[in-house]
Amino acid sequence: MIRYEVADAVATLTLDRPDAMNSLTVALKDALLGALREAAAADAVRAVLITGAGRAFCAGQDLREHAENLEAGRGLAGTVREHYNPIVELITGMDKPVVAAVNGVAAGAGASLAYACDLRIASERAKFAMAFAGIGLAPDSGASWTLQRLVGPGRAAELLLLGEPLDAARALELGLVTRVVPEGELLKAAHELAVRLAAGPTKAFAATKRALAFAASHSLTESLELEAELQDALAATDDHRAATAAFLAKQRPTFTGR
Repeated sequence: MIRYEVADAVATLTLDRPDAMNSLTVALKDALLGALREAAAADAVRAVLITGAGRAFCAGQDLREHAENLEAGRGLAGTVREHYNPIVELITGMDKPVVAAVNGVAAGAGASLAYACDLRIASERAKFAMAFAGIGLAPDSGASWTLQRLVGPGRAAELLLLGEPLDAARALELGLVTRVVPEGELLKAAHELAVRLAAGPTKAFAATKRALAFAASHSLTESLELEAELQDALAATDDHRAATAAFLAKQRPTFTGR
């Protein structure tokens, strides 16, 4: 259910249930979590790219499986805590940049999955929808945290309460995506972006992700202190020393991720 490929130090994870619009069953969620853990632990991987097979990025929770749980009296069957939360925490906390290539519909938890990534590139046919309210649920998979940081609390409330879909152009206008490209160019453009990140200072990227997450819920004084701690640690890295020497020599730096 997940295609996992590594090239140019980029691990590409493709959700592969195209006939079901890559909707998330327990099996797919388990496979995605396992693939993310593999990418996070692999020294040869310095950036991660997530996309979907077929016409959708991810349509969110598989509602057929969900309906069976409801009929059996199992409710959500623990999937928010057991699956969605660990997936989002791993994406946002991974010491490597994560790019989403949104090839089509991203709805509900599927949109949340894209919002959890560090950068998003969308094809012109992509659509985003916060579909939770439409089935009588509140947001999950981190959408209450990520969405308002991308578009602001007022716009986030509008998107979550009304649940109206956004096309790619509107998503770009609101700042939900970094770039919109023609459908046939999406994977190439997303891979090129991921390769650029993979060739960068991996430890500095990890520190940047940590600093942004910390500053979102801490004071300026606390954030300044964390920045100082992170800079002290980064100053001792091979990448910083080599890049400083390259700058003085008027050369382009080569980063090794160490």
